Amino acid sequence: MTKVDLVAAIEKQANLTHKQAEFVVNTCFECMIRSLYGDERIEIRGFGSFANRNYKSYEGRNPKTGKIVKVPSKKVPFFKVGKELKEIVDEGKDTYVIREA
Repeated sequence: MTKVDLVAAIEKQANLTHKQAEFVVNTCFECMIRSLYGDERIEIRGFGSFANRNYKSYEGRNPKTGKIVKVPSKKVPFFKVGKELKEIVDEGKDTYVIREA
C-alpha cells in the first residue's frame, strides 16, 4: 500500500473528500516524524511501536578501495510490530474490523 492508496482508503471509509483524507494522513505522518525527531517513542496499541535506535560511530571500509572510513554516530527509526497485528497477519485474516470510538 502506498501513501496514495492509504489516502484513497481513508477517503472512502470515512466518507471524506480527497483533500480532507490527504490532510489526515499528512498530519498523522508529520506528528510521528516530529515525535521521532524529538527522540520520543510512539506506541499504537495492537499495531506496533516506533522508536529511535542509536548507533555509535565506527570505522568501516570502502568496499571499492578498501580505504578506512569513519562512519559517524546516527539515530535510525525502528518499528516493532505489535502482538495483535502479528497474530492477524499470521492467521491470514483478510478483513480487520475497525472498532468505532
